[in-house]
Amino acid sequence: MTREATSAKRPHQSRSLRVPSRALAPLYLAACLAPLLLATTRSVAPAVPWEIAAAGLGMVALAAMAVQFVTSGRFEVVSGHLGIDRVMAFHKTAAWWVLLAALLHPLAYVVPTVMADPALGLERLWAYHTLPHYRSGVIAVAALFLLVAGSALRARLPLPYEAWRGAHVVLAILAVGAGLHHALAVGRFSAMGAVQSFWWVTAGLVVGVMAVLYGWRWAQLHLRRWRLARVTPLADRMWELDIQPAPGTAPLDYRAGQFVWMTEGARRFPLFDHPFSIADSPERPGLGLIIKEAGDFTNRIGTLPPGTTIGIDGPYGDFTLESHDGNALRLIAGGVGIAPIMGLLRDLDARGDPRPVRLAYAAGTPENFACLPEIEAAKARLDLEVLLVSEEGGPGWAGAVGRLDRDRLSAMLRDLDPEQAVAFICGPGPMVTAVSDTLVDLGVPMGQVIYERFDYLGGTSRQDRRMRGRYLAVGAALTLGVAGFVALAG
Repeated sequence: MTREATSAKRPHQSRSLRVPSRALAPLYLAACLAPLLLATTRSVAPAVPWEIAAAGLGMVALAAMAVQFVTSGRFEVVSGHLGIDRVMAFHKTAAWWVLLAALLHPLAYVVPTVMADPALGLERLWAYHTLPHYRSGVIAVAALFLLVAGSALRARLPLPYEAWRGAHVVLAILAVGAGLHHALAVGRFSAMGAVQSFWWVTAGLVVGVMAVLYGWRWAQLHLRRWRLARVTPLADRMWELDIQPAPGTAPLDYRAGQFVWMTEGARRFPLFDHPFSIADSPERPGLGLIIKEAGDFTNRIGTLPPGTTIGIDGPYGDFTLESHDGNALRLIAGGVGIAPIMGLLRDLDARGDPRPVRLAYAAGTPENFACLPEIEAAKARLDLEVLLVSEEGGPGWAGAVGRLDRDRLSAMLRDLDPEQAVAFICGPGPMVTAVSDTLVDLGVPMGQVIYERFDYLGGTSRQDRRMRGRYLAVGAALTLGVAGFVALAG
């Protein structure tokens, strides 16, 4: 059978509903500004503009805080068209403006008093933070501050990942729960009417989200069981897990390049799961996960015995051939970033895809490379060229030594139309951002450079900065919404 004959796309697989990416920003603004719009429909005691602004900031902060529960990447209906990098970038950026609005909320109330009598203004501010009437609001802001600061400093905190996640969830529930109590108990616009109903609906939705995340998904991890068939060493401290569905469990409906959250043994609970890219093709049975030892959980991956019960939650992500099609493919991996890249390559191989494929694979030392025999064998079935780059040389190493620099990336574009080919990049943050910017410098359209990072320790790419600018524009729109609320309600 010819390669052209076998390259037809697989039959359409059912996918969960996904909101178009262009609709997400308007929907987000609508959800966050809804209480302000509802507040303009009822009359309240006259107030100065600063106090109305304070109320508006508080309502927007609380609504945005609740929305954070569905922007964490666990709901494909929200994040399916964005990819995990964009989803997490927005989640982190939004957390800062939620915190800023929450901190400004009590300060704005006392601005008129401070302007007239600074001592009295400070006394009033102190009362807001000490009187029992406002205690739930203080608890909400304190929990929110600890939540955002703990996330920003996570790499420096002496906490295991699972403990940090548990604290993150507890603080999030405490912040939104105390915030809702504060709004209903002392809110100028929330005491009755449509705004009060909005907060009760919001509380119900948050409870529903938590029930899905930690109730329904916990049940699924136990009802849809998987089994570890074998663990294979691939490279230095790198393993491949062959995971097969247990009897009665349907195969996973996924696309190559996506990822899953995995738990094992008796710890099949969502707080104990970890994200891993699928290093496999849907054309093959089961799931292959390539995992490197890098923490408390992964350090014992190689010791898991065959037969271990595995919990799989997914698939997630948009790092897929179907979502980012092109007439040629550049696959670029750094270290354990080879995992989703191998998933894409195995899928191309399984389907006999005729498109030109250029693979660049970088690692720290020759011992860190994985799947080299399989990559070499794929050359016989694909239009595949491979560049291996090790930062350090070693005995018997015949590949390149150094980094994936401009010259080497330029060579990957040889005989390819940069505007028609798509590049998939996965690896550590610094490598991903540097390679992304270099490809753009070489004429690759930014929209054709798709990447995922397994850490965020490096700098930002031009694509990151453009994306962050769009997110900040959403924050600016919320600010304008508060200003409009002041004008309407004043």
